[in-house]
Amino acid sequence: MQLSFDMLVMLTLVAGIAGFLDAMAGGGGLLTIPALLMANVPTLYTLGTNKLQATAGSLSASITMIRKGKIHPKQIWRSLIACFVGAVLGAMAVQLSPPVLLAKGIPFLIALIGIYYLFAPTIGEVKSAPRISKNKWQYGMSPLIGFYDGYLGPGTGMFFALGGITMRGLDMITATANAKLLNFTSNAASLMFFVLGGKVLWSVGVAMMVGQFIGASLGARMAVKGGTKFIRPVIVVMCFAMLIKYVFFS
Repeated sequence: MQLSFDMLVMLTLVAGIAGFLDAMAGGGGLLTIPALLMANVPTLYTLGTNKLQATAGSLSASITMIRKGKIHPKQIWRSLIACFVGAVLGAMAVQLSPPVLLAKGIPFLIALIGIYYLFAPTIGEVKSAPRISKNKWQYGMSPLIGFYDGYLGPGTGMFFALGGITMRGLDMITATANAKLLNFTSNAASLMFFVLGGKVLWSVGVAMMVGQFIGASLGARMAVKGGTKFIRPVIVVMCFAMLIKYVFFS
């Protein structure tokens, strides 16, 4: 399938904006998936191509966070492996049982996240005491959220970030940074299945990857520079934008 040059430019710009927002709060798929569908890309190819460009965005944000010293991969490598395994299992499971029931519950989860951030103005400003052990996070929560990303996906970055804050007591910048690397891991695992199934439009995906890479890098820099007071309102806005999309446009 070939798209016009003008359409490729438009999709690249959309991907750049999505990458910028995704690096801070998640929910970039709110922009990229409808844009691909509006370009008359078939649904399965839309999902596969979206995973390709989203993987580039999460990689870009991760690299920026690593360079800024906000992520230390050696400290979370067990979580990364567990997340990868979970995402692979999720991607396999979705081919056996479509996530119809789970998809219906997503709006409620996203609404709860948005309300939580909205009415917890000091959330993530400083580190706090962990509520679960490191092992429970590494071998329990990380693969569970990874499974969710492979199985369905929307809001995965938010779930990782909120889990890091509430369950492990991380500050918001560290939790957001870790979420980017974990999300890259789960994205890459899911992408493998779309590639193997031949459901990726490479010319479109590569063009959008350029936009994602640039946008995500800028977004990650803004997240580090702006801190909690900048990230929290972006997360709230993206949560309710996702909620509106699910309620009125699904």
